[in-house]
Amino acid sequence: MATTIQIKSLAEIDQAAREFIAYASASPLQSNIFAFFGQMGAGKTTFIKAICRALGVEDDVNSPTFTIVNEYRSAKGFPVYHFDFYRINNISEAYDIGTDEYFGGDGICLIEWPEKIREILPDDCFKVFVYADAEGNRTVEIED
Repeated sequence: MATTIQIKSLAEIDQAAREFIAYASASPLQSNIFAFFGQMGAGKTTFIKAICRALGVEDDVNSPTFTIVNEYRSAKGFPVYHFDFYRINNISEAYDIGTDEYFGGDGICLIEWPEKIREILPDDCFKVFVYADAEGNRTVEIED
């Protein structure tokens, strides 16, 4: 199963995030791991911030570029983990932060730059592709 969500302006991003969550919730995959693929500047972090808002995260959501992972709480109390693997140099750095515990836990994992850890990504994760065109429109393709 797969779906595509179009985002033509930032005014539409919160609705797109709600659509994303509804799609993932209805998917037979039922994974808690979302791997966001896309070029630098495609809008991965911006979309993840919108997803966090839709989940009721009240904290300020920022890309964990230097910390690798940030933890938030949803309105329902479950953890939301935001990963950014852009700056890791080898897979052992991902293991060092305990990715196996995060991936095997009950929280939601939102991963930027998953291509850096492809070999340890669970097979049953959602693959999310974020594209931007020259006019600033965004397309989010979700593969489950």
